[in-house]
Amino acid sequence: MTAAGDKPKVHVTITLTGKVQGVGFRETTKYIADHIGIKGFVKNLPNGDVYMEAEAEEWQLDAFIDWCNEGPDRAKVATCAAVTSELLKNFTDFVIKK
Repeated sequence: MTAAGDKPKVHVTITLTGKVQGVGFRETTKYIADHIGIKGFVKNLPNGDVYMEAEAEEWQLDAFIDWCNEGPDRAKVATCAAVTSELLKNFTDFVIKK
């Protein structure tokens, strides 16, 4: 249950393809997530993609996904696939997973 005035949180998984590893993507993502108020994690996948799970209010996630489509300066995002879920994992912060 949410407190009065709080909007419900949403869970989203995001998979990014392109030149997204070796360009500071995870570190910059953590900075952006902390700034916007996103909770969850980001990690590199063995195939060269970046995978994230994020939870926040819908407007925060919209801003986060918009940023993910661009990424940091040296990145070249080919695709940004975001899938929304109602199942929350109740993350308490945003972390970089190795």
